[in-house]
Order: sequence, then structure tokens, then C-alpha cells
Amino acid sequence: MKSDWIESFLVFSECMNFTHAAERLHISQPALHVKIKKLSEQLQTPLYRKSGKELVLTEEGKKVQTFAREMRDRSSTFFEELRHGGSAQPVVLAAGEGAFLYLLGMAIQGFKNESEHPLRLITADKAATISAVEDGSAHLGVAALSAIPEGLELTLLTEVEQSLAVPTSHRLAKRRHLSLKDLNGEKLILPPPGMPQRMAVEQALMSNGVNWTPSVEARGWELMLHFVKLGVGVSIVNGCCNIPSALTAITIQDLPKISYYIIERKGRWKTTGAQELKNCLLKHKGDWRERRGG
Repeated sequence: MKSDWIESFLVFSECMNFTHAAERLHISQPALHVKIKKLSEQLQTPLYRKSGKELVLTEEGKKVQTFAREMRDRSSTFFEELRHGGSAQPVVLAAGEGAFLYLLGMAIQGFKNESEHPLRLITADKAATISAVEDGSAHLGVAALSAIPEGLELTLLTEVEQSLAVPTSHRLAKRRHLSLKDLNGEKLILPPPGMPQRMAVEQALMSNGVNWTPSVEARGWELMLHFVKLGVGVSIVNGCCNIPSALTAITIQDLPKISYYIIERKGRWKTTGAQELKNCLLKHKGDWRERRGG
């Protein structure tokens, strides 16, 4: 099996378009077709298929893509360290908007200050973060998880309480702790139906016999808190959120803590930069509590 077949397939898999992939490789489309066909024949399995008007990778193709990315990373890192004493290959971290806003800021600053390795950040939801780690496009991911996805390794980063964000003039604003029953009769700002937090909150409220009214549907903690400031309702948010001065957040004792994990693919060769980033994430895992004064 020739390495240039694998390299060519990787470029194709990132474009899923023969024209664009051939342009990136500076070869003709027929030549690219031949390379991928030979690789497929060597592996005795199709690597892509048609889905309507589009080309998509088969499951075997996804595995080859992951292998090819790791091979590219290892080769690039090895030759750069051999020639220059260090690697300029970026470390890639995938995480959600909330994690970047409220949990990872100090760790990212620390890594930028302490490491010589470039850092690239990918903003993605939980499913896309997991996918990026699985297919090798991200070295590490950070996400809130309640189960361990197959083929991944998880390291607990932090646990975050769930809180009710209310205006400082609200009837519950002076409370230090709440139960779900205290939310009876409230107008709630929630994510759209079908989203994980919406389903979890609805189930918890229903189980506790709480009567409530949906006020506004919003995506993301920042927008939800903005609507609370406007006085259109109250919202259940993660305890790591930055709470505006016009609001206060009270811990809801009978909602479970949200566990955030560092996500890695099992068996993946770990670059020096990826290990440094993981160490930095763990070093700064409690900084959000200090910021909140907790």
C-alpha cells in the first residue's frame, strides 16, 4: 500500500469532491480516481459511496480517514522535530460555545503563554465535538457527557451545578438554595424542544409536579441570560456562567451536576502539544469557581 494513496484519499475525504481534491493535490482528476481506486482494491472494501447527489464516506472510509490523519500528524511532527527541534503542527481542541466562554478561558491563555505549540480551536456542539475526536480532526474535545461513547477515553474536567438565573428583584433572589418545587408557576426561558437540556428540565419538572409556562425559546446561555435581564422569564443555566450584575443565580439542589470531560480517542498517538494542552486544561479546571467566588 503506497503512502501517497492514503495521503490522496485523506485530501479527498476532507473535500468529498474530486475536482477540489485534485486541485489541492496538484494532480488530474483521473490520477486521483486511480489512486483511490487502488487503495480501495488493496483494502478490498469501498471507501465512499453516492448518497443522492453527494459523495459520502463508508464506515471503512471513515476509519481510513482517521488512520490517514494520524499518519499525517505523526509524520509531520517527526520530521519537524528532527529538523527544527520542535513541531509547528497545531494542537486542535473542539468544545461548545459555553465551555469556551465559561470553563476554558484561563486554560487556553495558559497554554498560549506556556507552550510553543500553535493552538486551533473548533466551536462545536456535543455531537460534533465527539465526531471531531473520533475522526482525528481534533486532538482533544471538551463536552458535558452522561455516558462514555464507545472508542473514547474520558477524563473528568469539572462538575458544574445547575442554577436558576433571576433578576435581583425576583421573589426568589434572596434564597441561597432552591428545590424544583420552588419554580412552581414560573415563566421559563428554555432551549427549543428536542434539545438535551430542554428534555432533561421538562422531565425533572414533570417528575416533581411543577406547573410552569414556557416564555421564550433560546439557544445558548448568553441569550438566555439576556432574556432574563429583559424580564421575560427566569432560566436554568449552568453554574459556571457569568451572571450579569442585574441578575443572581441560585443553586437548584435537586438537579444533578453537569459533568464536563476531556475527550480523547482510545489508542490515538498523542503529540507533545496535545499532552501539554491536556495538562493545562486539568491545571486550570477549577478556575471558573474562583472567578465566581465559589
